[in-house]
Amino acid sequence: MKVFKFGGASLTGIDQIRNVAGIIRPFSGTELVVVVSAIGQTTNELEKVAIHYYRRQRETAARLLQNIKQSHLEIAEALLRDPEHAAIECMRRFFTEAEWRLGEKPYLPFDYYYDQLVSLGELLSSIIVSAYLKDEGIGNEWLDVRSVLRTDATYRDAQVDWPYSSQQMTEKVLPLLRQHGLLLTQGFIGSTAEGHTTTLGREGSDYTAALFTNMLNAESLTIWKDVEGLKNADPKLFADTISIREINYREVIEMAYYGARVIHPKTIKPLQNKKIPLYVKCFLDPELPGTVIHEGDHSRQLPPLIVLKQKQVLLTITSRDFSFITEDKISDIYDIFHGLNIHINLTQNGAISFSCCIEHDGEKIERLIKTLHRDFSVNYHEGLELLTIRHYQPELLESFTAGRTLLLEQRAPQTVQFVLK
Repeated sequence: MKVFKFGGASLTGIDQIRNVAGIIRPFSGTELVVVVSAIGQTTNELEKVAIHYYRRQRETAARLLQNIKQSHLEIAEALLRDPEHAAIECMRRFFTEAEWRLGEKPYLPFDYYYDQLVSLGELLSSIIVSAYLKDEGIGNEWLDVRSVLRTDATYRDAQVDWPYSSQQMTEKVLPLLRQHGLLLTQGFIGSTAEGHTTTLGREGSDYTAALFTNMLNAESLTIWKDVEGLKNADPKLFADTISIREINYREVIEMAYYGARVIHPKTIKPLQNKKIPLYVKCFLDPELPGTVIHEGDHSRQLPPLIVLKQKQVLLTITSRDFSFITEDKISDIYDIFHGLNIHINLTQNGAISFSCCIEHDGEKIERLIKTLHRDFSVNYHEGLELLTIRHYQPELLESFTAGRTLLLEQRAPQTVQFVLK
């Protein structure tokens, strides 16, 4: 049994979806779980729908949703031979449900509505791909992942109920696999016990695929991307990047933790726990070797691993009465961040101050600063970058920071981090 995951870049249009079918076809007849993301930039567009809806700008939200509906129906109608295909009717029903929601006044927190609306992307893409595969003679069973993957109600960053979800994998998914051979389902989303849709965090489809791989004891997980494999830096941001053919779990966890977008941060743990290899392959050229991530120590052979996180904010939180930032105050600060579901990328303590680097999210930062101001003074710098270099070479650091304002620096024997302007 294998698990494949196809991201949005591999599903950007008609030709790309046909290419996905070509990759899957040789595995027809074997036990295969295929996890798909939303098509192209759909998640970003649905985020805009959610934001305008919550701001009670319903006409704008409805217009944006209509654009998404039109583009998806055009793709489906171009791929599927029958204009009255059942898959198209199913898509229309999902859009009707979303349109009904836009007609209601929001009264719950934004994150709840975000998950109900943004999750539409994965449902639509999976319906289209499943139906197209069937039309091409590749039998498969469409699975609503919400029926097997239970989570808590932490919207936008839901935590998986492992015992229940594992039981569903054994009792529901395995029999379907044995019957149909190929299952096609959605990444990124799950469901609470009450049936409310949740999401697992941005780029969470990788994590979904890892959950299926672990809970089904699959042989391997392959993530199909638009790159040759893992590189030591994002080629869109850095020139002369180096391909990495083999790397261990530990190094990839470190890269993901520091913000490398090639693998979702939660993906590795379910695989490492059962020592299941992860392959990163190129959907543009499946014959390329890609990268294998598995148990072992290859850190001595690695080049510097470079991660750049943009759109960062540096907060400096200072006690109003010049009292020390001791454990109790740090605990209070972390409780505030946790309550607002804000992830801290970097921290540094002073005698009377606590500095941290976080993602720019205007709405959350506004609430954060308002809450912190009750007990602390807060300085705020935005438009920054967080640069992390693992296995760094001291002579290279100057080239990365030349001409930049250095606001914060942390060094360890293997890793250095800079907050830069």
